[in-house]
Amino acid sequence: MTAGGIFRPGMRAYFIPFVAGIVLAVSAFLPWVIVGEISLPGFPDTMALWVLSLGAVAALLAILSLITRKNSRHPLLLVGLMALGIMFLSWRIMPRTISSRVLTRSQAVAIVDGAPVGAVPPVGVGYGMYVGLGASLVLVAFGLTIVIKRVSRPYVASDVDDDVE
Repeated sequence: MTAGGIFRPGMRAYFIPFVAGIVLAVSAFLPWVIVGEISLPGFPDTMALWVLSLGAVAALLAILSLITRKNSRHPLLLVGLMALGIMFLSWRIMPRTISSRVLTRSQAVAIVDGAPVGAVPPVGVGYGMYVGLGASLVLVAFGLTIVIKRVSRPYVASDVDDDVE
């Protein structure tokens, strides 16, 4: 098999989940939450580790499909749905959790210093979350093509009659 063999017609669409898997894995290292002027990457968090591993699994499944010419849309759909769920929950939970931590820390510092509680900086969602959400949506959309685009004959029927004695 040559290196150009993966560019054969019919399987080139698997470059889409390959790139989406890599982008999903890279999004774990991008800023997920922004506190004031400070951006916090997702990587040390457990959810980011899951996103990183799911992105690597998606890229691996896509490259294996390119090499072996075997369909892996069902596993890619499952990986995409898991990544989408994790990214959506992270998008909804992490800013609130970080905001609560910042408020608790500022109150603790105010108690220790004997000063009034200072203003809490605003907490927002970083672009890494949006990149991860987009990449996981691409994986889900690619995986859903197995459901939407039905193959007329998923299995090759043999022309040989097995009932002949």
